[in-house]
Amino acid sequence: MAFDHWGPQDLAAPAKRQLPEVPVQRGMVLEDVQSGWVGEVTRVEKSGGMHIVSLEDRRGKTKSFQLGFGFLLEGQAIRLLPPAPRPASGASTGRTASGSVKVQGQRARVAMSSRIWVEGKHDAELVEKVWGDDLRVEGIVVEPLHGVDDLKSAIAAFSPGPTRRLGILVDHLVPGSKESRIAAEAMTVPGAAGNVLIVGHPYVDVWQAIRPKVLGIEQWPAVPRGLDWKTGILRSFGWPHETAEDVGLGWQRLLGAVRSYADLEASLLGRVEEVIDFLTAQ
Repeated sequence: MAFDHWGPQDLAAPAKRQLPEVPVQRGMVLEDVQSGWVGEVTRVEKSGGMHIVSLEDRRGKTKSFQLGFGFLLEGQAIRLLPPAPRPASGASTGRTASGSVKVQGQRARVAMSSRIWVEGKHDAELVEKVWGDDLRVEGIVVEPLHGVDDLKSAIAAFSPGPTRRLGILVDHLVPGSKESRIAAEAMTVPGAAGNVLIVGHPYVDVWQAIRPKVLGIEQWPAVPRGLDWKTGILRSFGWPHETAEDVGLGWQRLLGAVRSYADLEASLLGRVEEVIDFLTAQ
C-alpha cells in the first residue's frame, strides 16, 4: 500500500508555523487532507518501520494512512504522532474505567465463592471492560448464564449462603415481563433470601445500555416486530448481519466505543454498582 508523505510545508502558511503534535488515540476522529477521508481511529500498528493508523468511516469502511503530517483534528491541522507511551509499572493512572480510584501495586485477589451472573457473553464483556479492575481487586468473578429461563434451577445448584452470595443482572427486568416472573420464582429457592440479589435494566439487550451519542446516533434504531433485535440493529447500521460471526464482530465494534462508565446509561451503572456493593458488604 502506498502512503502519501506530507511535510510541514504542505499545510503551513507562507510564514512558518508550528503545527500541534498530537499522539494518536483510538476513538479520535481524523480527516486525511489529501483524500478527504474522515474516520475514527480503530487501530494503530507498526509495519516496515512506520506507524500506520486505520480510520473507519461512518459506513464501516476502513483505510490506512501513515502517521505524520496531513491530518485534521476537529478542523485543525496537526502532526499525528505515535501513541503516548504507557505509564511505567506502579505509576499512578488516576481512576479505573468505572470511576473508582485505581489501586496501585495490588495483585488481584483469589476469587471469592460469590459470583456475578449476567445473561450472556456480551453482558459479561461489557461489565469486565468497565468494572474489571474493581472486580479483580475484590476477587469477584463474572459468569454468563446464556439466558435466565432456568434461573431457579441454576441458583439451587449454586447453593447460596452467607459465604456464597450471588448478584444477578437480568436484561429487560421490568414489571409484568417474563423476566420479572422468573426472578420472583427464583428467589423462592432455599438460601436465596438475603444471599441472592437479582437486579436488571429495562433494555431488550445490554447493547442498548451504551449511550447512543457514543455511537454518533441520536437514539437506538427501532427494530420491526418479528425481526431478531441484534440482526435488525446491525442491518440498520449498514453492517454485516447475516451470521453469528457478523453479530459477534458487530458487538466488538460497539464495545470498542465504550471507554468508561460515562459511555453507559445510568440505569445499568446503578444496577452493577448495587450488585458489587451487595457482594462486598461485610
